[in-house]
Amino acid sequence: MTKLNFGGSPYLLGFEQLERLVERTAKTAGEGYPPFNIEAVADNAYRITLAVAGFREDDVAITVEDRQLVIRGRQTEEETQRVFLHRGIAARAFQRSFVLAERVEVAGATMEHGLLHIDLRRSAPEAVVQRIPISRSRVVQDGPVAKDVARKEQTE
Repeated sequence: MTKLNFGGSPYLLGFEQLERLVERTAKTAGEGYPPFNIEAVADNAYRITLAVAGFREDDVAITVEDRQLVIRGRQTEEETQRVFLHRGIAARAFQRSFVLAERVEVAGATMEHGLLHIDLRRSAPEAVVQRIPISRSRVVQDGPVAKDVARKEQTE
């Protein structure tokens, strides 16, 4: 039985988590409230702006859960007995999610004039070059690959 890899390419190994992130993003793509903008404010800095008119800072929670930025809003019911002749301003709860790439962190959040601004920054990757020694023997000395090869040779 052959398992298909991410993107159908046999050269992309170990990208199962990326596959799950793509699936999670597709599930949240249909959300329409509240509206938002995403800006690139510098080379490694972004800003997400959500229109949250009517919400106070205490009504909104921002969390990062497993590389997913989650913004939740729930307005508290006011104590006063107001009688609306027409209620056209939405006072509903919301949840908006954004999947963050590795090394992208939330730098801060501010709210002004009914707009929630969430600033993100991407840290520079460390340059890592790893040299892999090549051994003469066919069997790798340690690890799961060596055990698999040894089992195969015993059964043959």
